[in-house]
Amino acid sequence: MANNGGSAHAVTTAAASDEVLASVGPRLRALRQQRAVTLAQLSAATGISVSTLSRLESGGRRPTLELLLPLARFHRVPLDDLVGAPETGDPRVRPRPVVRNGVTIVPLTRRPGGVQAYKMVYPPRGSAGEPEQQVHEGYEWLYVLSGRCRLLLGGHDLTLEAGEVAEFDTRTPHWFGNPYDTPLEILSLFGPQGERLHVRARPTPVRPDLT
Repeated sequence: MANNGGSAHAVTTAAASDEVLASVGPRLRALRQQRAVTLAQLSAATGISVSTLSRLESGGRRPTLELLLPLARFHRVPLDDLVGAPETGDPRVRPRPVVRNGVTIVPLTRRPGGVQAYKMVYPPRGSAGEPEQQVHEGYEWLYVLSGRCRLLLGGHDLTLEAGEVAEFDTRTPHWFGNPYDTPLEILSLFGPQGERLHVRARPTPVRPDLT
């Protein structure tokens, strides 16, 4: 006789998960209305379209981490508050990896706002084409756990080896990635403007041959 205990547990878990997700919309609407913010204003602040925000609040769009994180930051509430997670005294963070453009991003902090920590894993030769430097508000620290990282910062082209640290104002044009033949693991700390970690990397000249 087949053992259906596993499938029954999966169905129960899925139903509970659906119930939790269904409660996110009303919480989002209540938070927005408490702050007297329109959908258009929220869209401008988070970069999420008005139609997506409206469907999230009405339950027509399934909430995802990529949608909930900017909303939690805007409302200055823990992500757990949006999904109605029960409070626990356990300080351990249970990371939920996200894969973007082949890069695995593991959040290491739970609460939005302030300094955020991430572990990022880049595959070998993960950077295709000419890198495009970005500019945005904030301050970033990079610590190379393993592998090598190419960092473009303004007019500098640097190679960071394992154990090296770099910090920079993200209003300076920048890009970092892994054009090398081995995987790259980085610990990234990202904070608001003006918050600095007083650890600096000694620049390493880039090698002409990236192989």
